[in-house]
Amino acid sequence: MSDIEYEAVIGLEIHVQLSTETKMFCGCRLSFGDEPNVHTCPICLGHPGVLPVPNARAVEYALKIGAALECEIAPSSIFHRKNYFYPDNPKAYQISQFDIPICGPGRLGDVRIHRAHLEEDAAKMIHVGTSGRIQGSDASLVDFNRAGTPLVEIVTEPDLRSGAQVREWGQLLRATIRQLGVSDVNMEEGSLRCDANVSIRPVGSEQLGTKTEMKNMNSFRYIERGVEAEIERQKQLVASGGRVVQETLHFDPSSGELHSLRSKEESHDYRYLPEPDLVPIAPTAAMLERAASSLPELPAARAERYRDQLGVQEGAALLLSVETEWAEFFEGVLAHDDSIEPRVAANWVTGEFAAELRRQDDQPLADSKVSPAALGSLVSMVSAKRISHGSAKTVLETMVSEGSDPEAVVSEQGLEQISDSGELEKVVEAAIEANPGPAEQVRSGNQKAIGALVGAVMKETRGRADGGEVNRLLREKLGV
Repeated sequence: MSDIEYEAVIGLEIHVQLSTETKMFCGCRLSFGDEPNVHTCPICLGHPGVLPVPNARAVEYALKIGAALECEIAPSSIFHRKNYFYPDNPKAYQISQFDIPICGPGRLGDVRIHRAHLEEDAAKMIHVGTSGRIQGSDASLVDFNRAGTPLVEIVTEPDLRSGAQVREWGQLLRATIRQLGVSDVNMEEGSLRCDANVSIRPVGSEQLGTKTEMKNMNSFRYIERGVEAEIERQKQLVASGGRVVQETLHFDPSSGELHSLRSKEESHDYRYLPEPDLVPIAPTAAMLERAASSLPELPAARAERYRDQLGVQEGAALLLSVETEWAEFFEGVLAHDDSIEPRVAANWVTGEFAAELRRQDDQPLADSKVSPAALGSLVSMVSAKRISHGSAKTVLETMVSEGSDPEAVVSEQGLEQISDSGELEKVVEAAIEANPGPAEQVRSGNQKAIGALVGAVMKETRGRADGGEVNRLLREKLGV
């Protein structure tokens, strides 16, 4: 066994289906879930003699993606024919872009973008197994509704080092594209597809190892698991004296196994040649200005603002930044009361509130009965020490299940915090008297024993006492 330490080197290829009304080079309507082969024409079926026409909206969307990813925009880019023969490709070539893509180098977060280019999608293959024989034999069916759908393929540099990084960055990219409004980026429906190129190399080496490509993964959680499985496979293979072979793999999430699909192609295998039926794309200054000026606040910028300007913790800032509806809810909580600390509000939104939604039938935020103003009211009561944190969680449970007003719940259940210091002092003294053992342990230096006394006070007050004040009074009375 080798004692060389290896690191993973990972690059991604992401295909984003654009939410245009029609296909990339013809007027057929886009659809998902319609009857097979109802949105086709001679152009997307590759009949002889037809002429493609670029979709202007798709070009506009590609420029918006390029602006969001800080890409260099080519003054003139051209389409190519990517030649390959497969049943899902009716022309026997795909119209794509090769050496002059519309969007060149860019960056999203810590990951460099190599390029982003326009192309058309292939048809959808449906494989019929032994449970669905056609005329006595297995078969593959082709639905050409998807053929010609506009795509932007985003290719990263090999800047990622683990499956967890791939998942986190992929979620950031998906949130960014969704925020632009150019795609619904639904992985289950295939409007966002991600392939990972994985290799390993000795730590400290700059030379890239032989890469494998992982395809057909429909969630970033599965991609994370698949990438980690492939990294481990390559490390074990090299450690035992074997050699990584360039190939395309499929990860089966149900079994955790990797299966070889085919040897990995190189660009020369596709015999790229300039598309003779399409003119170059030359964006005007006005087109570039529209793309840049139309950008909303993007997730990466939002996370930075929450972290640096509002003091929100890193984890909460990242979660809020990639989930737009959660970010809007959080800002609604802040808008309820200027005195609410953003850090505290973010912790309540991403912590207690999100956990309570999951606990109660895994409610989606969109279906929640709790408004941002209602949660803001609850957080304000905790911050003002009108109710304890424990009581607030009790109130929140009722709010999520019934949509109740927090003020009403506090009043009905008598949860308002004890404000009479004299009353609380009497409860503390009674707890010390009723629990002489723990009291003596605390006096003798066992600080952990104070928990029993705190619990006794909280039980007596039904959680209405402030924990910090209870601790202070106990220590004062016990002389520690």
